[in-house]
Amino acid sequence: MKLLHLVDVDKAAQYIELCRNADGGYGTSPGAESHSAQIFTCVAALAIAERLDLVDVDTLCGWLSERQITEGEGKGGLSGRPEKKEDVCYSWWTLSSLAILKRIHWIDREALVNFILKCQDPELGGFSDRPNNMVDVFHTHFALAGLSLLGFEGLEEIDPV
Repeated sequence: MKLLHLVDVDKAAQYIELCRNADGGYGTSPGAESHSAQIFTCVAALAIAERLDLVDVDTLCGWLSERQITEGEGKGGLSGRPEKKEDVCYSWWTLSSLAILKRIHWIDREALVNFILKCQDPELGGFSDRPNNMVDVFHTHFALAGLSLLGFEGLEEIDPV
């Protein structure tokens, strides 16, 4: 069903633009901290509105790719914002924006796949936020969505928009 004509697309795009920060990311309101989940919301909305021209692609994708943890137990995982721990749900939130903007190759695919698979419970099934934590439906959903974006064998391709 095509209902975009019911929305003032220009006004919505202008508001999203007001939420953009100097780091290229988007906050929940003007001046709010950039966060991967909010970035996905804004980038996907702009993609639907056919207004990706408003995105500072290289700056934003640089910020998103810097969310990949490069050392320690969480190596390969993604965080939602600077100085925060990795969480398997950002395998969706961060990767989806990178996929929409055609920069998914800016992260280390193999390291992220390894991190996601470490979050899987081999006995009960499902995925947790981090290795050895309790699995839940929320993190299982986003782990599988992230693996799909990465082209993981056996999963259907998901459209990030």
